[in-house]
Amino acid sequence: MLIGILSDTHDRTEAMSKAVQLLQSKGAAFFLHCGDVGSPLVLDHLAGLKAAFVWGNCDFDRLGLQRYAKSIGIECFGNFGELELAGKKLALTHGDDPTLKRRILSEQRHDYFFQGHTHLPQDIRIGKIHLINPGALHRANPKTCALLNTDADTVEFLKID
Repeated sequence: MLIGILSDTHDRTEAMSKAVQLLQSKGAAFFLHCGDVGSPLVLDHLAGLKAAFVWGNCDFDRLGLQRYAKSIGIECFGNFGELELAGKKLALTHGDDPTLKRRILSEQRHDYFFQGHTHLPQDIRIGKIHLINPGALHRANPKTCALLNTDADTVEFLKID
């Protein structure tokens, strides 16, 4: 399965649009956003797609984002999400809570752990967990998102112009 991973959009709808289009062109079947969405306008680019997101530390209107996401069929996990896709256990958080991050990594219950917050792409393994940060679509040079192939267990970072 191909999973598109996005983060730290901070209301930049043009970058979000380009990232989603690029991920779709590469075959992404599911989309995860690691927080700092910014506004419902960003979520519009995921409408009609299989998608979920978590809140970031700069997502201030959380209730509004959650309500809007529900109205367009996007799942909002709040601060932390867990799901299973293609037989893999996934954890998703923004990355701004070091206690939560330590707990996820120490428990070693997930195959993949996605986070944002740092605005830097990251692809490392900690024990059995494959930790992926897609980078950011705002305040990053270059702006990036990521495409995970769960069958091959590979990550491709994609630059957004």
